[in-house]
Amino acid sequence: MQGDVMKVSVWRGDAEGGALQHYEVPARDNQTVLDVVTFIQRELDPGLAYRFACRVGMCGSCAMVVNGRARWTCRTHVKRVAQGGTLELRPLANLPVIRDLATDMAPFFDKWARAKGTFQPKDAPDGAVPSEFHVVPPSSPKRQAADAGIECIGCGVCYASCDIVAWNGEYLGPAALNRAWTLVNDARDGARQERLGAVAGDAGCHACHSTQSCTERCPKGIDPSGAIAGLKRTLFWNVFGLDR
Repeated sequence: MQGDVMKVSVWRGDAEGGALQHYEVPARDNQTVLDVVTFIQRELDPGLAYRFACRVGMCGSCAMVVNGRARWTCRTHVKRVAQGGTLELRPLANLPVIRDLATDMAPFFDKWARAKGTFQPKDAPDGAVPSEFHVVPPSSPKRQAADAGIECIGCGVCYASCDIVAWNGEYLGPAALNRAWTLVNDARDGARQERLGAVAGDAGCHACHSTQSCTERCPKGIDPSGAIAGLKRTLFWNVFGLDR
């Protein structure tokens, strides 16, 4: 691709509306989509708004919709996704647009709060430090269930990929429910029943249709669909007073 020119369409606008703007960018070997966006902002259009931080796939802040699919742009090589030498870049779906490729993540994290996604120590009310550490065997089934979803970094890719969020703006979304699942399985947490109540409503886990776009597109390889299914099972058994 060295020496070629790539055609890139980028969403420009704010919350009131916008349109795609077209650029021509030199194609380079081993070029990432974030490299392309950075070139446009530095060399062609200094007013372009977007987010990035670590550039190595640790923070998730550079997520955008690339040719119709939400991705981390720092870990996405152009040669893997460019279609006929073209790219189309849009802000993450299902979130308000601040400007251009930058979205407002507040609704995403507000739903984490609604899902009771904050750890509450079992033996230490009001945020006090427990007098003793709770020993959690790594081999226990609940610890393993929590470990499977604990690496989420809140990038929003699953949320932008979720059809249910697009249909129902009140739906808590896969990331918030995955977080709730990790805490439901945390033996140290003291807010289990309160959390189960938070995810049991019309906007909770039962609203999920198991389309599994969240699992398919998670850059960390997490399975939010499995976590949501786990919440459904737990709520079922909870009706009978059983801890499963």
